[in-house]
Amino acid sequence: MRVALIAHNNMKDSLIAFVKENEARFAKFELCGTGTTSTRIMEETALTVHKFHSGPLGGDQEIGALIPSRQLQGIIFFRDPLTAQGHEPDVNALLRLCDVYNVPLATNFGSAEAILDYLCKRLVQQNVSHSSQNR
Repeated sequence: MRVALIAHNNMKDSLIAFVKENEARFAKFELCGTGTTSTRIMEETALTVHKFHSGPLGGDQEIGALIPSRQLQGIIFFRDPLTAQGHEPDVNALLRLCDVYNVPLATNFGSAEAILDYLCKRLVQQNVSHSSQNR
């Protein structure tokens, strides 16, 4: 299962703190993210994160391209609600794709906890299903 990690500049510290707090759970997933966010997560944890471009340089669109082909099972995107973003149309397109394809999306700490719990539960169910098929 693949999870994307994204954060606007003023929210990167919050996302990294969340990832550090949940590092063992995130280690169970294939992770991807946008530029600086991915780099910082890898510098500050033992996690590997597939790095796309930064959001303003197309990273949001690269992550969005994974959604229609069902290659992304969840997104944790700590957005800065108080600062205008120059690439807001790209952000809105990513959010719209999550709605169209029913991809779980967290935009703050509370919803990120809920999404991570949900994804971990799905991962366990998926593993149980695979092991019962292999019997």
